[in-house]
Amino acid sequence: MSKNPTWCSRVSDDMNCPKCKEKKVIKNGRTKNNKQQYYCKMCCHRFIENYTNQAYKLDINQNIIQLTKEGLGIRSTARILKISTTTLLKRIVSIARNIRKPIISKGKTYEVDELCTYIRHKKNYIWLVYALEKNSKTVVSFNVGKRTNKTLSGVLDTLKLSEAKKIFTDRLKNYRYLIDEKIHSVKRFGTNHIERNNLTLRTHLKRLNRRSICFSKSLAVLNSVLKIYFWLDLQPIIIL
Repeated sequence: MSKNPTWCSRVSDDMNCPKCKEKKVIKNGRTKNNKQQYYCKMCCHRFIENYTNQAYKLDINQNIIQLTKEGLGIRSTARILKISTTTLLKRIVSIARNIRKPIISKGKTYEVDELCTYIRHKKNYIWLVYALEKNSKTVVSFNVGKRTNKTLSGVLDTLKLSEAKKIFTDRLKNYRYLIDEKIHSVKRFGTNHIERNNLTLRTHLKRLNRRSICFSKSLAVLNSVLKIYFWLDLQPIIIL
């Protein structure tokens, strides 16, 4: 018998591919649980008729994205989708890995601010630093880490490469050493938009709330959730 993974025994009866809806489906051996496996000749999709594990459904990634952007926690999302928390965490990180930073136009005006949250426990403070384009209100760059020059530079270097026209910040002294004084401004009401966006972030994402028992256990998961929240509307969703 051939060991080729696409080797198929015979044509199945009355079976449509769940992905492309074509009928050119053939039987393709059995799974480890002795379930009949099928193979679509049109789109090369391999599937079984009835899945016990809900994570194999084609729309599961779309549902994960939607619930993540609505601010549901890991356990809440896992309960609703009827998948394990371990599978959910792996999917979130996998989805975020395919999200690219938005293209930044030159000569724009930005607001930069920091947001405090926790990792693992509430004594371990971590800071979200991000830049908001003043006119479009788009988050163009963010970085997560301690409140140091290194974390701030991860965002500011991106703005310098885009030849920012003006950068508004609060009165944190670190900015004076990291931003050219010609484009740096700390005037009153200069960071109104990003301060308001901080409130939106804390409202939408429980893990960023000030008084909450919901906080991230992993820096990788926090980064992945922020990528999905900030940038997934700006580019097509990739179903893995």
